[in-house]
Amino acid sequence: MTGDSTAEGARHALYEDILAILMATFFLAFGVAIYARAVLMVGGTAGLALLIQYASGTGFWLVFSLVNLPFYGLALLRLGWQFTLRTFVAVSLVALFSALMPRWVGFATLEPLFATVAGGGLMGVGLLMLFRHRTALGGLNILAIYLQDTFGLRAGYVQLGLDLAMLAVAAFVLEPANLALSVLGAAVVNLILALNHRPGRYLGMS
Repeated sequence: MTGDSTAEGARHALYEDILAILMATFFLAFGVAIYARAVLMVGGTAGLALLIQYASGTGFWLVFSLVNLPFYGLALLRLGWQFTLRTFVAVSLVALFSALMPRWVGFATLEPLFATVAGGGLMGVGLLMLFRHRTALGGLNILAIYLQDTFGLRAGYVQLGLDLAMLAVAAFVLEPANLALSVLGAAVVNLILALNHRPGRYLGMS
């Protein structure tokens, strides 16, 4: 029996799921805070929420919660109530941590390239942890996981294509340098997923 086969048959204990989701959502909220400070973009509904924040000044946490509401129906129909519940919890925790983040940390100096790699790395690891615990961050993550489970398409590559489409829209909002760094950040996030979350390699479930 290979190591991959062992991992595929493993199931996470409830406490493992809880700890992983808490840590993953904290990493994601911290990554988003770094990107918001550097005026960078991410993909998916988080990117949409950042765009609306940049354009209107509305808090990320509120917009992120609202734009994810329509996707819970797809998750419930296609991926089950347990996945949907976990995803709702993850989205809510990211919104909560994002609302609290300004009280916890501030950035006197934040070099753009460092922000791109550090923030992208935090978000990539956070998403990887969620995916491995059968959880998504709402929106397009739900679609990416559904396509992987149904057709064997790697979630990271699907997400990368969707993120690039979102970045194309961001070209009308961001400065060219920030847009270029955002493309690099999307590559960082999604390469972490593509290299570490392959169909059949790790499908641990509770």
